[in-house]
Amino acid sequence: MTITFFLVFFFAMSIPENDTIINFYNIKTHMNNLRNKVQLIGNVGAKPSLEETKNGHVYTKISLATNEISFDENGEKNQHTLWHQIIAWNGLAKMISQYVSKGQEICVDGKLNHRTYDDQEGRKNHITEIIAKEILFLKK
Repeated sequence: MTITFFLVFFFAMSIPENDTIINFYNIKTHMNNLRNKVQLIGNVGAKPSLEETKNGHVYTKISLATNEISFDENGEKNQHTLWHQIIAWNGLAKMISQYVSKGQEICVDGKLNHRTYDDQEGRKNHITEIIAKEILFLKK
């Protein structure tokens, strides 16, 4: 209760006089939208292809490379590439498969998803992927 009061009080105090006051519902909705949020900028690893589930939903999977640059104690530059699995559904999937190409720089806004599945040998596999909500095309 104290934290809720503090957040409402803090946001209300930081609003200029001519703006409308944010009510608790708006703060809670905004905070829920931030709970599981991922934003990445990177380059697409391969041309996406459109696939369909048994239920008729279309999706596409893309791999996205992000680069981290660091410098060692001698000042030499090191680049480390991380690969991320991105999944987009329905209309967004159709748009990606049509307009995104290998090597293109994009920005992905989405959420993390963890799932498991059993392979053909019965081994349990764990996957972490990003479910895309929005894609911005940056460079071709």
